[in-house]
Amino acid sequence: MADDLKQIIAARAGRELKDGQIINLGIGLPTLIANHVPAGVDVIIQTENGAIGVGPQPDPGCEDRDRANAGNQPISLLAGGSYFDSCTSFAMIRGGHLDATFLGTLQVDGEGNIANYMVPGKMLAGMGGAMDLITGAKIVHIVTEHCAKDGTPKLMKACTFPLTGAKECDVIITERALFRRHPDKGFVLEEVAAGHTLDDIAACTDMAYVVADDVKLDAFGE
Repeated sequence: MADDLKQIIAARAGRELKDGQIINLGIGLPTLIANHVPAGVDVIIQTENGAIGVGPQPDPGCEDRDRANAGNQPISLLAGGSYFDSCTSFAMIRGGHLDATFLGTLQVDGEGNIANYMVPGKMLAGMGGAMDLITGAKIVHIVTEHCAKDGTPKLMKACTFPLTGAKECDVIITERALFRRHPDKGFVLEEVAAGHTLDDIAACTDMAYVVADDVKLDAFGE
């Protein structure tokens, strides 16, 4: 996915952040959200490999290879931040101390099922902390390109890959739209990005959803 589309997703995801939250950013695209924390919003970012108080990505040439996130990308650490072992990190996650997590995915469906750790038949690097994050965080955001590289929808009627978590996804943010899951309605299309229409979203989305009465058009991605 082009870098500008990643930034569109990360910028919209940043607007989901609430002052005082403790959050986790998954590897890849979610790490960009650290650069899009709104002014006046103070969040504490945790990385599952053992750091809290993560700041924006360091400027080129200012990286410290001893400071990295779970994807081995250089990070900055804000004043008051600290490092610790994996046991402490996962005690935070499993203990329910994270207000929100932002994760990428391979597939997500209308039931809130998430499949983001393996493609059947391909080499598996490892589960990582995805299962723990999905069940431990209070709010689970999926941030992903709307379609796979071959153009097929990633927002499925039903996931076909092995599940990372069942009925755990609360919000889906792509470069085209934002969906939020409601207990009585399932996923609701709340926002459509600039350059896209309701018909566009319907054409590239297989999962069941309803359109909000007050759906926002040209809501982000400008």
